[in-house]
Amino acid sequence: MDPRAGTPAQPSDLIDVDAVVGAYYDRTPDLDDPAQRVVFGTSGHRGSSLDGAFNEAHIVATTAAIVEYRSAQGTDGPLFIGRDTHALSLPAWQTALEVLAAAGVEVHVDARDSWTPTPAVSHAILLHNGAATSQGVRVEGPGLADGIVVTPSHNPPRDGGFKYNPPHGGPAGSDATSWIARRANELLRSGVGQVRRVSAETALAADTTRRHDYLTAYVDDLPSVIDIPAIRASGVRIGADPLGGASVEYWGAIAERHGLDLTVVNPQVDPRWSFMTLDWDGKIRMDCSSPSAMASLVRMMQGTAGTAATAPASAPYDLATGNDADSDRHGIVTPDGGLMNPNHYLAVAIQYLFSGARPAWPAGAAIGKTLVSSALIDRVAAALDRRLLEVPVGFKWFVPGLLDGSVGFGGEESAGASFLRTDGTVWTTDKDGIQLALLAAEIQATTGRSPSQLHGELTDRFGESWYARVDAPATLEQKATLGALTPEQVRSTTLAGEAIGAKLTAAPGNGAAIGGLKVATENAWFAARPSGTENVYKIYAESFVSADHLARVQEEARGVVSDALG
Repeated sequence: MDPRAGTPAQPSDLIDVDAVVGAYYDRTPDLDDPAQRVVFGTSGHRGSSLDGAFNEAHIVATTAAIVEYRSAQGTDGPLFIGRDTHALSLPAWQTALEVLAAAGVEVHVDARDSWTPTPAVSHAILLHNGAATSQGVRVEGPGLADGIVVTPSHNPPRDGGFKYNPPHGGPAGSDATSWIARRANELLRSGVGQVRRVSAETALAADTTRRHDYLTAYVDDLPSVIDIPAIRASGVRIGADPLGGASVEYWGAIAERHGLDLTVVNPQVDPRWSFMTLDWDGKIRMDCSSPSAMASLVRMMQGTAGTAATAPASAPYDLATGNDADSDRHGIVTPDGGLMNPNHYLAVAIQYLFSGARPAWPAGAAIGKTLVSSALIDRVAAALDRRLLEVPVGFKWFVPGLLDGSVGFGGEESAGASFLRTDGTVWTTDKDGIQLALLAAEIQATTGRSPSQLHGELTDRFGESWYARVDAPATLEQKATLGALTPEQVRSTTLAGEAIGAKLTAAPGNGAAIGGLKVATENAWFAARPSGTENVYKIYAESFVSADHLARVQEEARGVVSDALG
């Protein structure tokens, strides 16, 4: 933990926006450096122009590859494109539009010439492809839409990001991303000058460029997935902090359109994010699940904002929420509990939704979780007598189930989730931080208790747990070995004093490789996965015994992994 974590950013912490944008256009990536090639992780290609990892050439090549990919797949409908508030998002959005217009692709841009949250893009794709109709969503055939979101999510201000959503509306699978990345790198090597482009002005004026009102379509449709009348009738006071991201205009529209007691507590948009408090490592990061990044909102809810003379005697809101830059993540702050651990809130949301709040959902709709999410969810699911779908890390694994209604809720430990409309049909197949934030208000409105109070009731029933994620150093070779482990390579038989009951390298829910290892006992578990961007592996761990027991699990996890790596 950096000693300045949770403190306001200083001028020395801020990026030089002109330098970041200038490097986007001026720097040519060195393809002999693997870090400067196009690489799609679980949420698209990310990097900084200053490092030669996110530059104009990357976006020209990646967009051209997407044009080829969608053509090969028979995707000939409109492409919905959105962007967040990062400094590199507008330049990359313009570059993509120049390539798409030259290729004759019908592109739907924001009607307000503004920012578009990731869930609003997913929502638009699904509506075009048949969501909320009697026919249901089509994912193959003529006229299908897909999308691009220009965002590095919660990453620091110096970064850019670019992700592709195929016709199912969710994150592209590895079959698509590997093809797109491979083709983009081929184009980079052969020279992106061969890719046809038009000027930004010509692209915006093209007949194939259409204006789409993402905001109105999304905001007006919210009562189909959230009990808006209950929130309005209860008078729950909501403070929404967009953290300078793409949801900033959406929250004001939600308050006005639906008559909610909702205040946008920070309407500022600044590509330097000068108003942020520093994250755990001393960097500016718009992570709404981080207590350090959310310190200002937490202090405000604790009645300690401002000076001693002006600080409110009590919390100014019944509930406060945060979103990351592209609004696919959520943070929930309550006066009695502070910032909720994402795992705690997921468990509360699941308990609420599957306990009668959505009677029209399919009776067999499963509860989806990533295998590094809290085992409290397992216990809640068992008590609800609902099937638990435990999948590898990545929201893409929930897409098929959300599309056909066989999964009612899919959630990740990193504060990303989505769930079905009240009638049991699909809402979004990408994470929706706005939806989950509004669900917290619905929960408070209908139960009369805060989500953190409801979490306390769950721990009284199922036991308290301690959860954490830490990183450990690993070479490229060790990361590759960890990603290819088999259960037989784990020689340990106990973990922190308990017999090991499961050694997993494939997810129980769908049999897909987890790219690492999960070891579980009756009261604890850990999972180890190699990082896709750093020379470390991540250790997730949880104990239902004590904080000291969690520390022992973490320590022994390092030993188990080291032993397996040889």
